[in-house]
Amino acid sequence: MTTSFGPQLIGETEKTLQALLRRSLDGTGLDERLWVALRVADQPDGRALRARLADRAQFADAEQLVAGLEQRRLVADDSPTAAGRAMLERVLARSAELSGPIWDDLDDADAAARALTQVLARARAALGQTA
Repeated sequence: MTTSFGPQLIGETEKTLQALLRRSLDGTGLDERLWVALRVADQPDGRALRARLADRAQFADAEQLVAGLEQRRLVADDSPTAAGRAMLERVLARSAELSGPIWDDLDDADAAARALTQVLARARAALGQTA
């Protein structure tokens, strides 16, 4: 069965990938939101982590999420600590085991990336944000 490209397909895909992510996070003490915050911490762009997280992930509680990572000693000075980097490596390796085959040999991956990038830019515009 093929679902038309649109909100339903994107939503179902997102929820299914989130379920795989939760499996990858088992035993880490992190939930999806803290994981996203840790990933964003590992992608500096000159802005404070709280600002990056609020912008990229649309988390209104970015301050609390960053504080949670700091309390766990996974982030300091807006970047992952050694423990944070080790956590990133472990979870990314587990995630690659679980979801890596999903991405292998995916037909039209570039077209999908272009379409989703355009959807993201339009959604940000609808929220009154820039890409």
